[in-house]
Amino acid sequence: MTTLLDYCSLVRSKNAGPFTLTFDFMCHDQAAYDALVASGFLNTELFADLYGADPADILLVNHPLALAVKVSLPRPTVQGDLRDSDCYAGQQYGPLMDLVVSASDQERSA
Repeated sequence: MTTLLDYCSLVRSKNAGPFTLTFDFMCHDQAAYDALVASGFLNTELFADLYGADPADILLVNHPLALAVKVSLPRPTVQGDLRDSDCYAGQQYGPLMDLVVSASDQERSA
């Protein structure tokens, strides 16, 4: 059973302004980065499903020189709104941590 922590030394979420949520996935090494990207696990459909965003509004960028993947999407609520349960968006990566990354069939399960 492979998870994101098998590939990444750092997984985090944070605000990219009051309207945007961003995730950073920084891999252990070149082999881990190549395997994670090749798995197709990090994709717009995953983030659309987990965070209720329109896939067309999700930006996924691979940064091979940094061995990192960045994903940005609209925040579900504006930062600081009365309904905002995570003002700094530092806990939004949580649902990703229990998912299984499968390079062979690109399945995800909890």
